[in-house]
Amino acid sequence: MKIDVLTLFPDMFRGPLEASILKRARVKKIVNIRIFDIRHFSKGKHYLTDDYTYGGGSGMIMKPEPIFEAVRAVSKKPLSWVKKRGRKSPWITLLSPQGDKFNQKKAQDLSKKKHLIFICGRYKGVDERIRKYLANEEISIGDYVLSGGEAAAWVIIESIVRLVPGVVGDKESVTTDSFYQKDIFDYPHYTRPFNYLGWKVPEILISGDHQKIQLWRRKKALEKTFYQRPEQFDKLNLSEKEKRLIKKKE
Repeated sequence: MKIDVLTLFPDMFRGPLEASILKRARVKKIVNIRIFDIRHFSKGKHYLTDDYTYGGGSGMIMKPEPIFEAVRAVSKKPLSWVKKRGRKSPWITLLSPQGDKFNQKKAQDLSKKKHLIFICGRYKGVDERIRKYLANEEISIGDYVLSGGEAAAWVIIESIVRLVPGVVGDKESVTTDSFYQKDIFDYPHYTRPFNYLGWKVPEILISGDHQKIQLWRRKKALEKTFYQRPEQFDKLNLSEKEKRLIKKKE
């Protein structure tokens, strides 16, 4: 099995990879784990990997180009292939508080794949085009927010590797507690460039109409919660205005 991790802080993986089961798997050459610095795939002398969010708001957003380029490089595939969401290998996972909750079944599924790529988010989040057009899936390890996806990557990689045949003598049952996500998910974020590989930032975010932007963001947040956490959505105490908003077609 091959596991590639894309991160802005590669040094955070030195300790976890040099101990216990992860070290054993690497020494036995059962699993090949590689860590890549996303900055090495950015353009310009300043190696910028983040930018301000379109439509205004606090926090910086990770840019799409360095992450797309990193995936292209480690997968050794052209961007035309990287853009295909239906790919089977490598399997690309974005680590985010908004993702599907990680559990033992997901660990078992991932342990059967030959090549995994993990994208560690940072700052306010990643450009929505990474989520929509690059990652096969989005995974969260619980109902809380970390400074980045690195710690989540440790947890997931640890649980996956121990299930790979030959790593441990006996496969033990490992349970992962599930936590309820926050009531409503965050809305989609976009940053520069406005047009990347033909995918454009929604026009409303550059309209300058802050009231419409606010309504759009609320609608998208409600829709994301509805589709990704329907059981949580049913518990929300929505106003009549919000109910009409989510039913409104764009």
